[in-house]
Amino acid sequence: MRRSIMSRGLWLALSAAMVAATIVVIARSRRRPPGPRPVRQDEAVSDTSLPARTESEPASPWPPVPVLGTPTADDLQRYTTRPSVLDGPAFARMFEEREPRQPLDEAVRRRLIRWGVAGLALLLLAGGAQVLESAVFSKEAGGETNAVSPCAEVPPEMRDACSFAEVQTLEVPNSDSGEAPGQVQAHGWVPDADCRPENATPRVRKLNAKVARAVDRQWRRIEAWLKTNAPRSHRTLGKPGEPEVIAAAEAEMGSLFPDDLRASLLRHDGVVHLDDIEAFGFLGNSNASVREIRDTWRQLCLIDDEDDGTQGFTDPRTEWWDGRMLPFGSDGLGDHLVVDSVKRDVGDTDHEGIMSFTPGGVRIRSYYALLKATADAMEDGGSIGYWKPEAVAGELRWKAG
Repeated sequence: MRRSIMSRGLWLALSAAMVAATIVVIARSRRRPPGPRPVRQDEAVSDTSLPARTESEPASPWPPVPVLGTPTADDLQRYTTRPSVLDGPAFARMFEEREPRQPLDEAVRRRLIRWGVAGLALLLLAGGAQVLESAVFSKEAGGETNAVSPCAEVPPEMRDACSFAEVQTLEVPNSDSGEAPGQVQAHGWVPDADCRPENATPRVRKLNAKVARAVDRQWRRIEAWLKTNAPRSHRTLGKPGEPEVIAAAEAEMGSLFPDDLRASLLRHDGVVHLDDIEAFGFLGNSNASVREIRDTWRQLCLIDDEDDGTQGFTDPRTEWWDGRMLPFGSDGLGDHLVVDSVKRDVGDTDHEGIMSFTPGGVRIRSYYALLKATADAMEDGGSIGYWKPEAVAGELRWKAG
């Protein structure tokens, strides 16, 4: 609706400009440059009061009998009129009379009048539509009950979390129960809407080329380190994933995978589990394939498909599980690395605790940031928080410090 109103405002401005231009053109076409006004016979006055001057008598700027005496040559030189800048040829050309402009022919004039009338009609039509829309849609919905939004009463920093909760409200009419009209009653447990997505058709989305190049660059660094220092773990890297499988998982889970996670899955779709070899992963977890991400998401939603409502709102990032998370890593003990599909940062969930978005004690703002931090720690011998990657007997091991 906002876009349509802005579009109408633009049309109003264009229509007004068109009408103004039409009026100016028509007005200028009817103007005629003023010619010299003829002098009437009764306006011609001859001054006969002054005595006639003979041709032999030189012209003098002074009266015949000066009041204070005859001026000297220095006086004449001092008061001689000097030429003004305005008397120059450049200014003279500005005031020269130009030839009158040829009037517009009848066909052009009629065409301009038609366009002007059409522009005026369009302006009136757009203005009427704007007035009608304002009159219809600006009215607040009337009703006998006084509905109160639970999100309106929470602090501003918590309203983002409140928008994800399905809080049931109860309209209380005037009665003898002692409850005020419009009082909101929130239930302690509400369904997790993210675990119950609507049916959607799978759609393969175009991957951002810049993100794909950045992800591939970090993977090449990780692969080079694994080949040199942990070749056994390098053999567990999965094959490239398929865009259609990712699109099907997105449609079933009701969440869009971030581009950096999709680019990583298209390069290595999880890992291959081999006997006696610890599979590759991040921060003590093994990487999950697209199908494993979907299956783990299903299982966690079966275990916990409700939100813990507190004072009318819930926060998906502080519970043990929420359906908007994407579990891309697992430690095999019920704990998982997750990506928040809304905020795109990395967290971990503990089956005996709550969700945290400081894995290893540090903030990891995206899946790409996890890739880069891993490559840096491998090459520099550093760590990610209290997790440090080391090569032990040809395998990658994450040591918790």
